[in-house]
Amino acid sequence: MHCHEKSRVVKVTLGEYIGSIRTDRKLTLRQVEEATNKEVSNAYLSQIENGKIQRPSPNILYALSNLYGVDYDKLMELAGYITTARTDVERHGRAATFAELHLTQTEEAELLKYLGYLRSKKD
Repeated sequence: MHCHEKSRVVKVTLGEYIGSIRTDRKLTLRQVEEATNKEVSNAYLSQIENGKIQRPSPNILYALSNLYGVDYDKLMELAGYITTARTDVERHGRAATFAELHLTQTEEAELLKYLGYLRSKKD
């Protein structure tokens, strides 16, 4: 018996994405503030991660993309500044493992959360 479940795509928010990256990098809010020379305050970053601020300035996104080593365009897209014509499949081509497994954005985000959990258990 085959179960045909319609896959639903849940868009990851900017705050969820940034929060998962910060957690993965094992950085505190204050460490991010210091690493960005106070360009991104810990309070402001907390509001972004909690969804209270959904469209931070491009300067803030640039500072975070540099610190986290993530694609600036991805942050700009999640903040709603730019749109791309890429399909979901093409969008997932950034990480070879994710692309090979054809993960949805939701699955990708959940894997990042789980990876953070696993890494926290190693300490």
